[in-house]
Amino acid sequence: MDVQKEIEKLRRELEYHSRLYYVEDAPVISDYEFDMLMQRLKQLEQEHPELITPDSPTQRVGGQALSKFEQVQHQVPLESLTDVFSLEELYAFGERMDALLAEPHGYTVEPKIDGLSMSLEYENGVFVRGATRGDGLVGENVTENLRTVRSLPLRIENAPARLIVRGEVYMSKAVFRELNAEREARGETLLANPRNAAAGSMRQLDPKVAASRKLDIICFNMQYSSDSIYTSHAQTLDAMKAMGFPVVPYQRYERIGECVQRIEWLGEHRDELAYDMDGAVIKIDSLSQRAALGSTAKAPRWAVAFKYPPEKKESRVLDVVVQVGRTGVLTPKVIVEPVRLAGTTVSAATLHNQDNIDRLDLRIGDTVLLQKAGEIIPEVLSVNKAKRPDWAVPFVMPDICPECGSPVVRDEDGAALRCTSPECPAQRLRNIAHFASREAMDIEGLGISVCESLINSGLVSSAADLYYLEAEKIAQLERMGEKSAANLLTAIENSKSAGLARLLCAFGIRQVGQKAAKVLASYYKDLDALMAATAEELTLIPDIGGITAGFITEWFSLPQSMHLIGRLREAGVDFASHEERRDDRFAGQTFVLTGTLSRYTRDEAGAIIESFGGKTAGSVSKKTSYVLAGENAGSKLTKAESLGIRILTEDEFEDMIR
Repeated sequence: MDVQKEIEKLRRELEYHSRLYYVEDAPVISDYEFDMLMQRLKQLEQEHPELITPDSPTQRVGGQALSKFEQVQHQVPLESLTDVFSLEELYAFGERMDALLAEPHGYTVEPKIDGLSMSLEYENGVFVRGATRGDGLVGENVTENLRTVRSLPLRIENAPARLIVRGEVYMSKAVFRELNAEREARGETLLANPRNAAAGSMRQLDPKVAASRKLDIICFNMQYSSDSIYTSHAQTLDAMKAMGFPVVPYQRYERIGECVQRIEWLGEHRDELAYDMDGAVIKIDSLSQRAALGSTAKAPRWAVAFKYPPEKKESRVLDVVVQVGRTGVLTPKVIVEPVRLAGTTVSAATLHNQDNIDRLDLRIGDTVLLQKAGEIIPEVLSVNKAKRPDWAVPFVMPDICPECGSPVVRDEDGAALRCTSPECPAQRLRNIAHFASREAMDIEGLGISVCESLINSGLVSSAADLYYLEAEKIAQLERMGEKSAANLLTAIENSKSAGLARLLCAFGIRQVGQKAAKVLASYYKDLDALMAATAEELTLIPDIGGITAGFITEWFSLPQSMHLIGRLREAGVDFASHEERRDDRFAGQTFVLTGTLSRYTRDEAGAIIESFGGKTAGSVSKKTSYVLAGENAGSKLTKAESLGIRILTEDEFEDMIR
């Protein structure tokens, strides 16, 4: 078969099966068969790069990272909707439509997905551009990030010459829970809700980051078609579905009362949907009637969005328990009498911290008002003190960890309590995953899932256990084998020579990240010299303040820390510093790197600056000493110029480091 024809055939097959899998949830081939088709296409495109096209399935994560998003003028404005908050307002909308439209008129009702609104442009059936809503008139070009959304067709059949579709990018509830679990295990800040997670993912400058977030899209409007053959909104939705778009589920009704019944039904069943919805949309169906009604300065007259009020219910407090999270934070949780709330049975709710308990004045035996934050996480809104029993007493958080008995410390902001033990069972997964991470010991192949398997199998209970693993036992784990086990052991063995800076970062001492670890390693020849230092001595080092010095000495004073260090020493882990400190010519100076450097990577340039006693920062401020600017420098360069900060070329930088 002709190569180009085979490539075209493979692309059509892959798009067809992607649609069945991601849009219709009805795959007809196995994942393996799909992967084999994709591998064959990749092979042919590698052999014939001149045949690669932007709409090829291989290009979904093929874009380069951007320095910023370009602006896009919308051909058709992306209008917002007028919100209504009561059934009376819905009936009033229907009466208004009856008064304005003499002829009969129907309505469509759709769930209002809580995501990020997008404009999608197609030319001759090929996806060419996607942009955020922005202010409705101008948005941001996020085409490369949209290509990573598997449910978005890159090519459509039987399409008009030009087509613009409006859709909503969202993160499913299941993916949101999975992403937050991974972030918690890595000790990262949890995402607030699926909507914010989707918006943040879509605005990542690197498409590979957006791809890792497993976003979806659902389309709800045909903005423009060069084939003006449609007379109703329902027709356009059906046509879009036939073209391969994931389309919002809708119902069509003749009377406003039927629409209200449907909206009430959606509200009762919204917890069953895969995505968050923050309301329901009711629209006039006829396109000609829409045109006659027109829009106000802010929104179309022919549609409204009904916003559901968050459901709230009372329940009685049975107990308050304290859980230790994977980052070591002690979190109080209230146990309540089970109550049905927003579609699920709730028997517990987070109390966040002692400050929140004090604010609520919550006690065991109290009657509390509950709701779901973001429709997902149960929380306590208030206490009904009129129903408080006489025997109720205030709850106070413990001063030792309930999991391991180690002392707990309060965060600087005074909100959270944190366990100090590096070997606390509750923190096991997070600590081991962090120890192996790229910025720490950089053990390739030891991600969250492998760490979890090692812990669940009983092979590992602390980071030190990694250096005592046996290949035969690793090979028996799920999704592992002899080769994977051998590769993992090689990576672990290689990490022994990572050096003091990486080891300090791996320990997870509070406020000792990559930069502080490098600074410490440049002042002390090995771990033993650092352990012998007093807090006062540590504060003499630039960037090590009194609080950080206290955290360091406190960590080394714990018996659990000494046990960990002893086992690492016995395993042969290198405690010596590999950091080269040339001199202090950049002491007290802060550099910001921007643009593309031709002679160094940013990491290499940063390491050179630190070796001369300087430090790097991610943003420009009045405290910035220099900005080292490469090609295509963006907003950081502009801000530096406005503040009068010295801009360095690479030649000038090399003069300074000679």
